[in-house]
Amino acid sequence: MKFAELSAGQVIEAGPYLVTMAELLQFAQAYDPQWIHTDAERAARGRFGGLIASGWHTCSIAMRLMVDSVLKDSECFVSPGVHRIQWTHPVRAGDALRLRTTVVEARRARAKPALGVMRSRWQMRNADDIEVMNAEATSLYDLAQAPPAQGVCGAARRK
Repeated sequence: MKFAELSAGQVIEAGPYLVTMAELLQFAQAYDPQWIHTDAERAARGRFGGLIASGWHTCSIAMRLMVDSVLKDSECFVSPGVHRIQWTHPVRAGDALRLRTTVVEARRARAKPALGVMRSRWQMRNADDIEVMNAEATSLYDLAQAPPAQGVCGAARRK
């Protein structure tokens, strides 16, 4: 999506994304090899009653869905960071995850009008509509080639 298509309050849905056991194990073995993600026998006796995906894997899936639904082919060039991440429910193999992105703010930077700023809230849910992750992120857009602001994304026109 182009920056000019974004506005505060807008909701963008993406997914589903099916989490496979092979992917869950591959990610965990490479990046988060804790027993709750890699040892099926021990995990079965643990607090969650089986293997669960790494929270970082869940974040990676959310990022993929965000790129596919919002960032691909946009003017977005960087994110200065994620302000908060919460993993609110375990993700398991077989879960079909959906991302709901709510645009909190979309505006041109006051000091640099060729820079677009989008703050968004990400909510990831499984097929049972249980939230498994939420986060708030900021994305920056290079608007040097975009038309001048004329009420774009709720921003006031500047003279």
